[in-house]
Amino acid sequence: MDNLNKARKDIEEIDIRIAKLFEERMERSHDIAVFKKERGIPIEDGALEEELLREKAEVVSNPVVKGYYVNFLKSAVDLSKKYQHYLAEGAKIAYSGVPGAFANMAAKKIFPDGEAVPYSDFKEAYEAVISGDCDCAVLPIENSFAGDVGQVMDIGYSGPLYINGIYELHIVQNLLGAECAEIGKLKKVISHPQALAQCATYIKEHGLIKEECANTAAAAKYVAGLNARDVAAIASEETAKLYGLKILEKSINEDINNTTRFAVFSRVPNPVRREDNRFIMFFTVKHEAGTLAKVISILAENGFNLNALKSRPTRESGWEYYFYVEGEGDINSEKGTEVCEMVKNFCRNFKLAGTFKEVISLKA
Repeated sequence: MDNLNKARKDIEEIDIRIAKLFEERMERSHDIAVFKKERGIPIEDGALEEELLREKAEVVSNPVVKGYYVNFLKSAVDLSKKYQHYLAEGAKIAYSGVPGAFANMAAKKIFPDGEAVPYSDFKEAYEAVISGDCDCAVLPIENSFAGDVGQVMDIGYSGPLYINGIYELHIVQNLLGAECAEIGKLKKVISHPQALAQCATYIKEHGLIKEECANTAAAAKYVAGLNARDVAAIASEETAKLYGLKILEKSINEDINNTTRFAVFSRVPNPVRREDNRFIMFFTVKHEAGTLAKVISILAENGFNLNALKSRPTRESGWEYYFYVEGEGDINSEKGTEVCEMVKNFCRNFKLAGTFKEVISLKA
């Protein structure tokens, strides 16, 4: 009995110490939540959690107890995430469009606890983060079918914000109409220029007149208000539900693998982290022969793989271009820092816009 009472007393004392440590752990979770909010980093990171659990499990020497410790730690991590989600409520996420737009969908998927705030265009959404009205912005940078979103790349080059993540959203375009609308009676279709381009074959086959709109959701909202039998919108299924439209035909985009990539812009860059193996940089080269080739060679010769190299006019002076680069490799390492300094020797302007772990696919 004495042994039993002693064991119970020891556990009681241990529980008191655990309670104090738990409180400290949750305080650190608070710090992490603030850190992530500032940088537009989602709370969930399944791969990192699994890696940490594996590492921490090795601290326990008793192989029988180890499994129980992993479960104990999983519970602690889950509680920490719940607390972070609670703290993340109220974070404001800027996007361009109206409720139901694909950017709105992406913002809600990336930041399920945040408040998605609509703006009339990309620049306004971007500037809302600069001013502090919003914590970060989710803006499209590229579509797998229609190509780059030049306006967003331009403000990314000229503006002060950092890119702390790239996310891919599978896009399905649908033909939407009012209850009175019929496919056989349609004369006009309204949507964003990229959505119209993605559905060009369908539009041509049905002999429809195209009309451009600021975004797909705005087109759906307009068509809902019009309530006409001969006008339709091209937008998402979620938008149809939101504005009370019926789906005249599903999945009319030409490319079934249609994907849009969204960038998360925030005021503060990601810190140097060992897991970050992707980077984005903008630069303009000096007006000297072979400078672009030299920049590319420096990156390649030092083991940095270029996934994308794109050019856009700077609009600062005639026939001058800036370059957008997406690459793989630890650009924050000592070697990466040296490479950036080497690259700068051939550049008029240079901006390391952001580093992150990987491009993440958003679940539909």
